[in-house]
Amino acid sequence: MTDTTHTPGADGGDALVTAFNAVGADYIFCSSGSEWAPVWESLARRHRDGLPCPQYLDLTHETVAVGMATGYGLLERRPQGVLLHAAPGLLQGSMAVHGALLAGVPMVVSSSESTTYGDGPGQDPGGQWYRNLSIVGGPHQIAQPFTKWSNEAASVHTLPTMVARAAELAWRAPAGPAYLNVPLEILLEEWDGREAKPIVKPGSTHSSPEEVDPVAQLIREAKNPVVVTETAGREAGGFEALVAFAEAWDIPVVEPDSAVCGNFPRTHPLHAGSDIGPWMDEADLILLVNCRAPFYPPSRRPSKATIVVIDEVPQRPHVVYQVLFADTYLEGNVANTLRQLTKRAKDLDTAAVAVRRTAQEERHAAEQAAIAGAEAKARQAEGIDPVLVAATLRQLLEGKDGIVVDETITHSRVVKRHVQTADPDSYFYVQGGLGQGIAVALGVKLAAQERPVVLTIGDGAFAYNPVIQSYDASKAYELPLLIVVFNNRVYKSMNLNHRRFYPEGAAADTGEWLGTDLHRLPRLAAFAEPFGMHTETVDAPDALAPALERALKAVAEGTTAVVDVLVTR
Repeated sequence: MTDTTHTPGADGGDALVTAFNAVGADYIFCSSGSEWAPVWESLARRHRDGLPCPQYLDLTHETVAVGMATGYGLLERRPQGVLLHAAPGLLQGSMAVHGALLAGVPMVVSSSESTTYGDGPGQDPGGQWYRNLSIVGGPHQIAQPFTKWSNEAASVHTLPTMVARAAELAWRAPAGPAYLNVPLEILLEEWDGREAKPIVKPGSTHSSPEEVDPVAQLIREAKNPVVVTETAGREAGGFEALVAFAEAWDIPVVEPDSAVCGNFPRTHPLHAGSDIGPWMDEADLILLVNCRAPFYPPSRRPSKATIVVIDEVPQRPHVVYQVLFADTYLEGNVANTLRQLTKRAKDLDTAAVAVRRTAQEERHAAEQAAIAGAEAKARQAEGIDPVLVAATLRQLLEGKDGIVVDETITHSRVVKRHVQTADPDSYFYVQGGLGQGIAVALGVKLAAQERPVVLTIGDGAFAYNPVIQSYDASKAYELPLLIVVFNNRVYKSMNLNHRRFYPEGAAADTGEWLGTDLHRLPRLAAFAEPFGMHTETVDAPDALAPALERALKAVAEGTTAVVDVLVTR
């Protein structure tokens, strides 16, 4: 720490704000709680006096606060600040914090408690802590299972460096949220002005030539290699490095259904679809690039392939059960490792490369023909097929540098296959439980305000979202989205499981499918009307493209547009 001149009246609120400055946070995403008055006072003072501070976003739901920090972090890849209210606020936001952990997004999440319950000196924290808000063991124990690191700031004098430590831990691989409990008494305590040193970007670890050279030789000798990746595109430069690697070695790339971001252009001739199945018996070398769970069930082992895992942290600490069947690990920075391997793409067996290139060209042509066939069939169908929605979005987004955030379940394969994103940071799938999609999309828009952002979402997932609070954030902070609801009026995934587990059960006999019917929901687009947003409900194929065009125009003009599409399945 560096001693600084003491500021009269400075307290723990100032200490926390200066700490977020040192962390380099652009934003503090706050779902308000009464304990944050010292932070608000510090921000007001800094605004009045022209002093630097992160931009403060006043949000009305914990999922919105954490989800927006997640969406912003997906693109910016740097820790931001999140303030929640006490243990109940942390519990309310816990699903979204867990989603940030799964998505690998760094952030520092804080909430508060009282440690004196009114029996200590100084200002009265309020009786609500004694009667209602406190929790045995403190909120940092609640946060431990779904964060990278969880602790309590026990002194105002160590608070800035505790925040810095939380941010540094959050930023390092595997990136994810860190939690800090900051008691209200610490926020109100006089602070001596000692600040944390600004943190810097983490250094990168690199696989050595002695580790990379044998893997390059394995690739050189392989007749039928394949890359399987879930999150290569999440790393800075990972998307571009994977394209260069695949092209240099002429290796197909599979993005399985578990892929959660865009990793490789879906229009590229080397993109080999989303099914690893055909490779399980054919591949002699499988390169798992940032692929945490490649095989399902986990015991489903490839019959003859050597398996190379390329991942900075291949054994994910937050994954309960993980099976990779690795023969070799390259554990340095993924983009750097791919670049090293690309440089070694020499002395290739041209005959073997020609054979696999021809085979991949045939696979790619067959897939493109299948996509075109499915879209032609959808255009001729009665009602609006989900394929038609995804294909129409692809056509309307062409050349617009759009970003798709997806929170569909039964339609997620359709969205990936037919929207066909082809650029870095152009596709993200919402991680963890349903109900975060609008907030994540808002955070993505906050980080990419010049790009159109489209949220594709099912009607069931839409109903889980804090819709009103999300629309409030969209309007208050001028973050227009296009929200496209794939509305089949049913929790389809739940219904499919019931039918799968009990194909001849009582429900099949009587038609009583519980837990799935959503016909009783009102018009979903209508919730946006009080906010002056553009709304449409579409139930005819001919009306779909014009409705989406009008919606995109409204978004370009600065307002969120919600298009509720009544799909046939």
